[in-house]
Amino acid sequence: MKNIPHGKYRPYPKIDLPNRNWPNNSITKAPKWCSVDLRDGNQALINPMDMNKKLELFALLLKIGFKEIEVGFPSASKVEFEFLRRLVNDKLIPDDVTVQVLVQAREHLIARTFEALQGVKKATVHLYNSTSVAQRKIVFKKSKEEIIALALEGVDMVKKYEAKHDGEIFLEYSPESFTGTELAFAAEISNAVTARWGISDSRKVIINLPATVEMATPNVYADQIEWMSAHLDNRENVIISTHTHNDRGTSVAATELALLAGADRVEGTLLCNGERTGNVDIITLALNMTTQGVESNLDFSDVNEVLDVVERCTEIETHVRHPYVGELVYTAFSGSHQDAINKGLAYRKAQKEVFWEVPYLPIDPEDVGRSYESIIRINSQSGKGGIAYVLEKNFGYQLPKAMHPEVGKLVQDVSDKKGQELSADEILEIFNENYFNIKEHISLVDFTVSSLKGISKCTLTYLYNGVEIVAQGEGNGPVDACKDALMKDYKNSFTINSYFEHSFGNKSSAKAIAYIEIETKTTLSCFGVGADTDIATASVKALFCALNRAFH
Repeated sequence: MKNIPHGKYRPYPKIDLPNRNWPNNSITKAPKWCSVDLRDGNQALINPMDMNKKLELFALLLKIGFKEIEVGFPSASKVEFEFLRRLVNDKLIPDDVTVQVLVQAREHLIARTFEALQGVKKATVHLYNSTSVAQRKIVFKKSKEEIIALALEGVDMVKKYEAKHDGEIFLEYSPESFTGTELAFAAEISNAVTARWGISDSRKVIINLPATVEMATPNVYADQIEWMSAHLDNRENVIISTHTHNDRGTSVAATELALLAGADRVEGTLLCNGERTGNVDIITLALNMTTQGVESNLDFSDVNEVLDVVERCTEIETHVRHPYVGELVYTAFSGSHQDAINKGLAYRKAQKEVFWEVPYLPIDPEDVGRSYESIIRINSQSGKGGIAYVLEKNFGYQLPKAMHPEVGKLVQDVSDKKGQELSADEILEIFNENYFNIKEHISLVDFTVSSLKGISKCTLTYLYNGVEIVAQGEGNGPVDACKDALMKDYKNSFTINSYFEHSFGNKSSAKAIAYIEIETKTTLSCFGVGADTDIATASVKALFCALNRAFH
């Protein structure tokens, strides 16, 4: 870009990890999940949540299945403190759920935090201090030794108040700005914290390694996690947690690669809410696992409810292209996509296949509470297959495949003129205008047919240019007999290329729908459609429709 001095930015240094193992690993089980919507997410809102919104979102997180929820920073404000007390006093925290609270290494803040935690059976106290080169140099102006001393002082104070607390306390420590911290120093301070806490099999510690700022490609974060995993003391009793932000737009990838590299736990939010570009989206992570056959242990079977609650509580709209949950993610505008989806759904239904294999749809929309009705939408870029799909799924018309291009062109011509997407009702209106409400030069008045020994004989009454004509004909079926009768007075020659029929509506009021394709000397093919309770009459109506369209 213009006007950027040389050297203003520099590449992130590579991690010295020559025998990295994570590229050969697979995600085979879900991590421990921790929602930070009520803390990290809430602090990033233009209008932070009030009590009612906090309670509503907390209830949603429980319903989804979170067993660890960071409920806030109770020492930071009255609202944060009172929310935790409300959860305790109203007995809203299930016995199998651990609430998490954030606090800095200051005694008055830790004291206030434990005051808020009174009565909580299981809580994680999340202690943090910034360790990055930039923070040490620019913000705190402290040495490494001073930064370690600050962290240990915090641990000692948490232990002091833990001893008086009537409940189980877990420690989480975050070397904040981990991605800007030298790995050796991150390991040194983390090991000092776990040792001071007294880590053991019965006293595990969460070491959270946040990409507070996403500074490099996801593979680098994975290298950092694997390196830390190999250099943390008492690794079997350390729960390595990730907390990725989305500054580079790769937080999902970074988290997934970190899980390959040995991370045990994931902190994130629903729908990416969080500082700057947001936290990693747990919905995307969980449903990514679902598409790989891995049980996420989170329930997103009704994403519409999730969207409704989160959008109301955060006052942030979800992008229409947001993975899995956006309004348009199960929608195809491209004609080739529409055709492939339609065929995939039909194939799966015909084969009664359990395995989900539908082109362009990595997950079954029904699994997240969406319907197939919104998959195909029509605009000027849409194809014939998508239009046929809409007519069938919404209105029951099963167009023969050879008819798709003809109907597709009719719809696309209208869409081009309007310059916008067409609704299903608008598509039906176009279909009706061109096949049921057309201007006629020849009109059916009456038709009777009888069959004997494979030969059909008919009496046909019709108006031709305003003159009523009665004619008789015979053939190997009603349509053939009708054509024979017509050709005695009708001046336009044509041949019948194809015929297709199906029932329409419920059993008590079912109609027959017939489609007939004719060919003329000047027209390669032209379709007509007819509907009637009698299939023979429907077929003749379809023939008359085709003639009026071909010779208008």
